[in-house]
Amino acid sequence: MSKVDDSLKDIKYLLGNMGMDIFFAIDNGAKDCETIKIFSGLPMACVKGRLPVLLDLLLVAKNDNGYFLTNKGLNFKAQIENNP
Repeated sequence: MSKVDDSLKDIKYLLGNMGMDIFFAIDNGAKDCETIKIFSGLPMACVKGRLPVLLDLLLVAKNDNGYFLTNKGLNFKAQIENNP
């Protein structure tokens, strides 16, 4: 197993299913907590609990327009798509 595969597994493990749902909600255009909640189907407490993890891992960032995937987040998404 390569180092990239290990890193990918580690990040997926840290995020868990809820974190991954939130990640893909943001990828699909959710910009604020309410929209992330709707897109992901998760309770607000879960959204607010997992967003700091995504921010700390630098997979997402927030600006005046809301949350968006960073370059690291886009690379993570590409790795997931290439290694399901």
